[in-house]
Amino acid sequence: MADHATAVDVYRPLDEAEITQKHWLTVITAGMGFFTDAYDLFIIGTVTVLLTPIFHLNTGQISLLNSISLLASVFGALVFGRLMDRLGRKRVYGLEVALLSLGAVLSGLSWSFTSLLIFRIVVGIGVGGDYATSAVITAEYANRKSRGRLVGSVFAMQGLGLIAGPAIASIFLGAGVSDHIAWRVMLALGAIPAISVVYLRRRIKETPRYRLAVQGDLAGATDAVSWTLGAHGTPASAGGDGAQAPAHDTVASREPRSVFSQLRRAPFLLRLAGTAGSWFLLDVAFYGNSVSSPLILKQLEPKGTLLAHTLTSLAIFAIAAFPGYWVAVMLLDRIGRKRIQWQGFLVMAIAFGAIGLIPGVAQDTAPFLILFAISYFFIEFGPNMTTFVYPSEVYPTAVRGIGDGISAGSGKFGAFLGALLVPHLLKSIGISGVMEIMAVVSVIGVALTLIALPEPMGKTLEESSHDTPAVVPLPAGAAAAASPAVGVGSRA
Repeated sequence: MADHATAVDVYRPLDEAEITQKHWLTVITAGMGFFTDAYDLFIIGTVTVLLTPIFHLNTGQISLLNSISLLASVFGALVFGRLMDRLGRKRVYGLEVALLSLGAVLSGLSWSFTSLLIFRIVVGIGVGGDYATSAVITAEYANRKSRGRLVGSVFAMQGLGLIAGPAIASIFLGAGVSDHIAWRVMLALGAIPAISVVYLRRRIKETPRYRLAVQGDLAGATDAVSWTLGAHGTPASAGGDGAQAPAHDTVASREPRSVFSQLRRAPFLLRLAGTAGSWFLLDVAFYGNSVSSPLILKQLEPKGTLLAHTLTSLAIFAIAAFPGYWVAVMLLDRIGRKRIQWQGFLVMAIAFGAIGLIPGVAQDTAPFLILFAISYFFIEFGPNMTTFVYPSEVYPTAVRGIGDGISAGSGKFGAFLGALLVPHLLKSIGISGVMEIMAVVSVIGVALTLIALPEPMGKTLEESSHDTPAVVPLPAGAAAAASPAVGVGSRA
């Protein structure tokens, strides 16, 4: 429609561009946070083993320490997701990793179970905020054909964090460093990568989509596109002369609606069930197994040392999980998010089901580790990647932050339940019982993906999110510099 012409032109250079240095700067800036998120969330499993005799921890306290950051991240995701929509992406970006860094340093200085629990809550709030902010910002700056690869690359940095945790723990354990020192350094090290990107995050410009669709700032939107793409990124006006609105010109932002009234509209309520529900199911299995992997391996090999179990975890992460992330990154824009997600859940169900139902597998180290590694590969080349990418693509700009925040918060609540309950379940029903539960969870994930989620591959954000806000005219003084009317958002 002609009424939408200028808005389409504002976004089109960004949608159709090749990947630029600014794209990769955004990815690296966001990705370093996810490296830290993974390190901080998973190192606690090894730390609690070291702390058990030092703080005299019981099973309930171990479970709580392993899971409290995940529960706190639910709050962080919801709060930062909402703030992104209310205040803008730029105004909150960087605050979450600063909070994460503070929590990591304080965790290393803890003097009791209670103090460590409190500081892990601070870490969790920062982690949740990072999940909500990084995907949205990367997606809103990404081009159309490579959006999956760019957003996925941010999340794939989690794979490095998964490897770094057990690798660093193995170095300390192998070097014979005192347990009283090792656990403190392991926790405090999580602050370093996050601190390194606080400044870069604060320097990133507000995204062009938020500028135009929410703030009604055409000049700000075109400036953000030009910042990303360089000299070739100045959006053309509807008249095709390459002009853009003067810096003082704006267009009216969309009429505000309540968040929940927008998310209750078709098709977003079903999508919310899909993005939040599948992330919840994935994280029950992923975090339940990953955070408790030292306990699972101890039950599998009771005579093994903590160092041996940590090295086994490192091998699984390095050989199976890490490649899975990058295979997903390569294929997100080729075979699509939906296929990667449902087939990942399906293979997880088969692997977990085999461990739980085939006699002897849960007690035999070799077949257990092979199936466990297969499950990890398809977790990463599967729903662990896609549940992060999906929410940044399928909600309108005005509620993209909270849609992502609700989805991430739901996932982290599932992670909390998995990390909290698996230690108890291992004692009561053993490895076989735990894996049978995870298989059922994965089957539900297959069904939910097929029923509730669309395929956004190859579409613009406006097309994949049905972002069709009201059309309003430019002020009279801007008509000569831009088009007669601007759609606040984009084409239908």
